[in-house]
Amino acid sequence: MYNHILSIILFTPLVGAILLLFVPKENKDAIRWIANIFALGGFLVSLPLVPWFWDQRFMPGFKFMEGSANNWIPSIGAGYVLGIDGISFLLVMLTTLLGWVSILSSWSAIENRVKEYYIWFLVLQTGMLGVFMALDFFLFFVFWEAMLVPMYLLIGIWGGPRKLYAAIKFFLYTLAGSVLMLLGILFLYFHHHSITGVYTFGLEALYQTAPRIYSDYGPYAATLLFLSFFFAFAIKVPMFPFHTWLPDAHVEAPTAGSVILAGVLLKMGTYGFIRFSLPFFPDVLTHTRVRFWVMVLSVIAIIYGALVSLMQKDMKKLVAYSSVSHLGFCTLGIFALSPLGLSGSVLQQINHGISTGALFLIVGILYERRHTREISEYGGISNVMPVYATITMIMFLSSMGLPLLNGFVGEFTILQGTFMEKEIAGHPGWFWAAWAVPGVILAAAYLLWLYQRVFFGTVTNPKNEKLHDLTPREVATFAPLLIMAFWIGLYPKPFFQILEQPVNNLVANIHNAQEPAPMNASAVPTTAPAEAAPTPTPVSTKVSDKKTKAATAKEKD
Repeated sequence: MYNHILSIILFTPLVGAILLLFVPKENKDAIRWIANIFALGGFLVSLPLVPWFWDQRFMPGFKFMEGSANNWIPSIGAGYVLGIDGISFLLVMLTTLLGWVSILSSWSAIENRVKEYYIWFLVLQTGMLGVFMALDFFLFFVFWEAMLVPMYLLIGIWGGPRKLYAAIKFFLYTLAGSVLMLLGILFLYFHHHSITGVYTFGLEALYQTAPRIYSDYGPYAATLLFLSFFFAFAIKVPMFPFHTWLPDAHVEAPTAGSVILAGVLLKMGTYGFIRFSLPFFPDVLTHTRVRFWVMVLSVIAIIYGALVSLMQKDMKKLVAYSSVSHLGFCTLGIFALSPLGLSGSVLQQINHGISTGALFLIVGILYERRHTREISEYGGISNVMPVYATITMIMFLSSMGLPLLNGFVGEFTILQGTFMEKEIAGHPGWFWAAWAVPGVILAAAYLLWLYQRVFFGTVTNPKNEKLHDLTPREVATFAPLLIMAFWIGLYPKPFFQILEQPVNNLVANIHNAQEPAPMNASAVPTTAPAEAAPTPTPVSTKVSDKKTKAATAKEKD
């Protein structure tokens, strides 16, 4: 099991999806039970990774590697190669947890085409896990595209009134980015062959040759190649101004779809920046003009997302726009190119998955009971649903970054890492941190104002007077998220230790790429000692001095 743990985690949901094909669609309870068992099983089989990875957390390189280069499609150099480091380990654990929580939350929410819903959700789970585990670019792209179709169907079939519009918009945006990324992958593939004579999609091999594109083809070509990856990942995050597909997709998606979309799918964009853009294009990213614009877009996303959230009348759309703001912090930490900024960014990605995933569950629970998300329809909900109101308050405080909860640790580390940089794109680090800080204040404003309007006061709408509080199943969906929110907020040290080695190694490689290359061995003179001009030694000098003094003494005599 130890040697194939990643494959076991990867294909457990897919086995569940295949098994569901043989269950009659009329037997909805059996379908629900099987889907939940395999979702929970996917999370449980990932738990042994925690102690095993912890023992290796300070070791360099990827862990639990499976497969070898070119072992899948040798004719084109594609291989089935899996492996994880501290960054992908945390994202894999987040995916297995949120996958189970999402499927559990769907028990009573989905009544139509239940069999197809759970099959596609389990296929989606496998696609997401594959993206974080793949160490072969061809395999990565297969998983990247494989998760696109299930998400499109989840929105398009089980979504809201404008589901087709939202699904097609999501599909077209993501597909456009994927096409550009495919062109970039092929360029790296042929460039590697031109240097080594070997065709391969292996990431570890491409890490060695991709940074040379800047010197081999010049800054213009390297920047265009960087942009081919940047657009694909910026659309997925999404960064401003590529964010317009996100509110529609979130609002129209079923509750579980919104949870997994916000909690995991958006992290594929930030993961792509860290895994590919930073190590492949260090010279481009450290160029003043390029870095300036990515920092500007991050700050705009933070402020713009928060301001638009403040004006929303639909609860789900408010949470959707808050994702744009929170992920702006994540990209700010990434492009600060400091160990603290990168560590804070990855941790904030985990925090966002926990907090915003919980917020979409919270909105979904009210929607199931009232079938409306309009803020004006509610008021005084804490009087009739006290447990629900308490959990909502905790997760709101988590999302806005209150100390002792997870959101504070991630945002503080990002701002600290940005602030401590002496210079970022021609400006001191504090300049960028100062522009980002208002996003924290605005987050508190839109979340607390939402809570006041929905939960405080008296029940003004008669339809809300008999709403029932959370069921045990609904409490179970929040329990692991609450535990993680307090754990990261109170004791984040283990998470930083897990991230320490890969983050420090990445930052060191970026800075090393900026230093002059050491002199090659071939450039060192290899003249034989016999041909070299004789060099006087201190000893011979002393001997000659003695002879001179002796001759002088004889002349005097």
